[in-house]
Amino acid sequence: MANGNHPVKQDVRRGTILGVIIAGAFAALLNQTLLNVALPRLMDQFHIHTSTAQWLITIYMLVNGVLIPTTAFMMEKFTTRQLFIASMTLFSLGTLTCGLAPVFSVMLIGRVIQAAGAGIVMPLMTNVIFNLFPMEKRGSAMGVVGIAMVFAPAIGPTLSGWVIEHYSWRVLFFIVLPIALIVLIISSFVLKNVTETGNPRLDVWGVVFSTVGFGGLLYGFSTAGSKGWESGEVIMTLLIGCISLAVFVWRQLTIDHAMLEFRIFRTPTYTLAILISLMVNMTLFSGMILLPIYVQNILHFTPVQSGLLMLPGSILMGIMSPITGRLFDKFGGRGLAITGLIITIITTFGFTKLSLQTSYGYLISLYTVRMFGLSMLMMPVMTSGLNSLPLRLNPHGTAMSNTINAIGGALGTSLFVTIMTTKSAAHTSTIIRENQINPADQEQVGMASLQGMVMGTNDAFMIATVFAIIALVLAFFLRNPRQRENKVQAKKGAVQPS
Repeated sequence: MANGNHPVKQDVRRGTILGVIIAGAFAALLNQTLLNVALPRLMDQFHIHTSTAQWLITIYMLVNGVLIPTTAFMMEKFTTRQLFIASMTLFSLGTLTCGLAPVFSVMLIGRVIQAAGAGIVMPLMTNVIFNLFPMEKRGSAMGVVGIAMVFAPAIGPTLSGWVIEHYSWRVLFFIVLPIALIVLIISSFVLKNVTETGNPRLDVWGVVFSTVGFGGLLYGFSTAGSKGWESGEVIMTLLIGCISLAVFVWRQLTIDHAMLEFRIFRTPTYTLAILISLMVNMTLFSGMILLPIYVQNILHFTPVQSGLLMLPGSILMGIMSPITGRLFDKFGGRGLAITGLIITIITTFGFTKLSLQTSYGYLISLYTVRMFGLSMLMMPVMTSGLNSLPLRLNPHGTAMSNTINAIGGALGTSLFVTIMTTKSAAHTSTIIRENQINPADQEQVGMASLQGMVMGTNDAFMIATVFAIIALVLAFFLRNPRQRENKVQAKKGAVQPS
């Protein structure tokens, strides 16, 4: 084989290609985490309400969710080089548009262009790893990728808080733009194609149904947090999304050249991994969404302090990523997932005990340990699932995994915000009634409202704990495909080359 004849050259090529793609993914992730803390400043700048400003986040998820199902087709149709350069060009153009945006509508267009580029990078990176590395080395490779994927969210909130307090919000985009342009220039010279391409047919109706289906679900989940689950718009959007998605799935199962291969769910390990990832992703978003609101609105810490609260946990997650990768290659994903989920359950339950007097030290310690637990299970679970699929189905497995995670993120965000707001209102009313507080007494009503918000936050974290428990039960059934393959080879008397 060619790879065996030039091992050194292949290793250099692997490192270069992986490094370039990781840098692109880092820029995309940094861009996403920078903007969350900046929303209040953007609301002042453009004179818009929270529900309108939130579209900067929602539209990004929508475009990603709609685009991801088509990535399997694109990865079969176009080369690694073509796709990556196109994605980074779009991302750079979108970033420049956002940085120069004179009005909110132009900035929203910039976010759409950004998302179109970023939506290709993440699935492409996973597919490249599975083509470059043999099964027994994928865990370590994914672990290295994890450093970059965690480092961006780690520094994003803190960096954003600092920039917003000292400079214009436009600086946020001009921090990301040079990184994207450098990656684009380097990739033009060094990136090679590592995947096989063919001439697949584009299922146009599949694109239409998946766009309406996934877009409807993501829009419904994203707007439910602000408009409520009983809103006619939310119900209708979710209904249209579910019907379109059902038609899309039926079509993919009946046509010869499926755009997104749903038959991969016949592989039990992959299906389990997807379900666990969905539960874990929703649990992860509970901390990312609820803690900043609790820390800033109830404990009255600054955005910088809010970002610093999450920094140690994210750094620890980055440190653990390559270690977890090596452990995965040696022992498989089941033990890591179970251990990580037990830690996640205990720490998430710890967040159900918040109060008006909870210390900063308690929050930062609990969040750090929680991220340690999550670092042990997110990459191993996803890699276990993808390892169980034949390599030819990996683009479909990657696209499906990213699609489900996008839906899980949107659902988790809206679900936990909805639980927190509705439960907060209910608890506040109960406190006012039981303590016979005069509605005209603004000070007492304000204290009751704060206490109600704390109790509502605790309720939301309790639901997150339940999701983690469900994931733990599923993890006991997770199997390691590599162990199964080795047993088969041992029975056949196969000799592994040294």
